[in-house]
Amino acid sequence: MTDDAADIDRKRIERVYERIDPKEFDAILFFDMNNIRYLTGFTGSDGVLLLQPDRVMLLVDGRYVTQAAEQSPHCDVVQYRDKVSGIATALAERGAGRVGFEAFALTVGLYEKIRERIRTTRLAPLDGELSCLRSRKDAGEASLLRRAVDIATEALTDVLPLLRPGRTEREIALELDYRMRALGSEENSFPTIVASGPNAALPHARPGDRKLAPDDPVIIDFGAVYRGYHSDETCTLVVGRPDAEFRQVYDIVKEAHDRAIAAVRTGVSGREIDGIARRHIEEQGYGPQFSHGTGHGVGLDVHEDPRLSPLSDQVLAADMVVTVEPGIYLPGRWGVRIEDMVLVGEDGCEVLTRMPKELKNIDL
Repeated sequence: MTDDAADIDRKRIERVYERIDPKEFDAILFFDMNNIRYLTGFTGSDGVLLLQPDRVMLLVDGRYVTQAAEQSPHCDVVQYRDKVSGIATALAERGAGRVGFEAFALTVGLYEKIRERIRTTRLAPLDGELSCLRSRKDAGEASLLRRAVDIATEALTDVLPLLRPGRTEREIALELDYRMRALGSEENSFPTIVASGPNAALPHARPGDRKLAPDDPVIIDFGAVYRGYHSDETCTLVVGRPDAEFRQVYDIVKEAHDRAIAAVRTGVSGREIDGIARRHIEEQGYGPQFSHGTGHGVGLDVHEDPRLSPLSDQVLAADMVVTVEPGIYLPGRWGVRIEDMVLVGEDGCEVLTRMPKELKNIDL
């Protein structure tokens, strides 16, 4: 690990103690693998992080000892055969009496097993204190997000000419997945959505055997992953010529999308951004057809804090990355969703995703 990388990890650990008073806890247990990756650099699929002000202990089984030592040299790597025993031993050795843990990342079953083994230690759930730990991206994270966007953009650009009547949703989705992987994506951000005609009225439709027909609206929701960081973007287009009603609905969604993005800046709440998009759609008579939140954070998880929804009191801050994705869905007919990722600034935001969002029709 370079000195710069070690410095980044130290700053991220300091971020934990900006949220949690170290005087209140003898240790903090992390189980969420993306939080562990964020704090240590370890990319394995299983492990536990025991964090104390004077020690960072990474507990792993035998599969990951070498990997953890290479990726996380600033951590004390400890091997366990049984996770619960490993946690109990580590806490006993450190004399931890009050231990915070990620409540959202621990199953009830594992919690009960740990509590049974450490009866003299008090376990205290942490939730809101850690929910926004990764929400503000540093320059390195922003660079990785941009690279994920570049991969996804190039892949969709290559695939657009394949959108022709007779092609199935599944064929197009598979081709897009292949192109993203061939260009360097580690995996998809989520199962790629290609939804045509009436399937486009389903916000989370799965690509199936439906064949594209002339003048079909098509929603494509897709994302690439680069070194753990996700992109997320949605384009709605038409294979042929859109009719007047579709153009009208598209313009309504586009205006809601544009108004919301124009309002994104430091100090604005997720509820406010959602309200800007939602009010415009409601004023045009389509309020009930906008059935989900306006956006969410993106990073090591494709859906993470902060949230842009009617229930969100989270306040945006510089260097957060969020999506803005209003939609209107008309059951049995079609739908429209337009989504971009934006980087929050002090007085506005930068749109990271690069596909044009003006209505595009594919000439037959």
